[in-house]
Amino acid sequence: MSRRTDGVPVVGDPHPRDASRIGRLAVLATTAGLVTTAAMIATPLLPRGGGARRALSSVVVVGLAATTTANSARRWGFARTGVAAAAVGVSTAVVERVGTQTGVPFGRYQYSGDLRPQIAGVPAIVPLAWLAMALPAREAAHSALGARSSAPGRVLVGAAALTAWDLFLDPQMVGEGYWHWTKRGVYRGIPVTNFAGWFVTGVAVMSLLERALPAQGRASVPGTDARPSPDGALVGEYAFMAVMETVGFARYFRDPVVAVVGGAAMLPLAAVSVVKALRR
Repeated sequence: MSRRTDGVPVVGDPHPRDASRIGRLAVLATTAGLVTTAAMIATPLLPRGGGARRALSSVVVVGLAATTTANSARRWGFARTGVAAAAVGVSTAVVERVGTQTGVPFGRYQYSGDLRPQIAGVPAIVPLAWLAMALPAREAAHSALGARSSAPGRVLVGAAALTAWDLFLDPQMVGEGYWHWTKRGVYRGIPVTNFAGWFVTGVAVMSLLERALPAQGRASVPGTDARPSPDGALVGEYAFMAVMETVGFARYFRDPVVAVVGGAAMLPLAAVSVVKALRR
């Protein structure tokens, strides 16, 4: 192992204890990902409006958040991941609370009460959903832009990538009756202001991630290299969701409009990010 003059390891294999922790986190991410996949497949097979289908919605979000969190801890460590999760969770919960009270920044909407538990009128799984896809979106943006990407570029493209996911999320959740809009919009009853609000909020979330989980910074696991390249597991997570959502709406939810619109928004970025990640 080579070292800098200050004694900090910069090249070489991780300490066995750290390697073991990384391995356990990889297993956790894989397990959570499989649970999420099973719940996503089962959801459209159950009757709409039933308790089982509602419960699976929570399983999908919690499983996806667990997958993202485990992948993040594997890359950046528990401390940084905890700070990032708290920052994203609290900030998005506040934005959602303000949104339901004022209509800013998404437009006028209300939660139905079906998703529980709720905190200050906001379902607990909603901030988890922001957390679950925000980091995969940032890493997909990083991969698509290249290893020399700038922070402003990652923030803007990451926010766009996250907003693209909402082209799937909102139609599904509104269709399930989990929230509703005061005035019907042009896209499956959802107003354009919602997506503008998602982008603005996404910019703020990506900015938080740039500070808490720096894309170009040293991985927090001792004994590993500084890794300026995007995280392959998180890039794959974004691409996987893009494919699953597109297939789900085309085949099972039987909504070709959402499949085409959401797929056109997510799949190109996902494909570019995966191809570039594989080339590294």
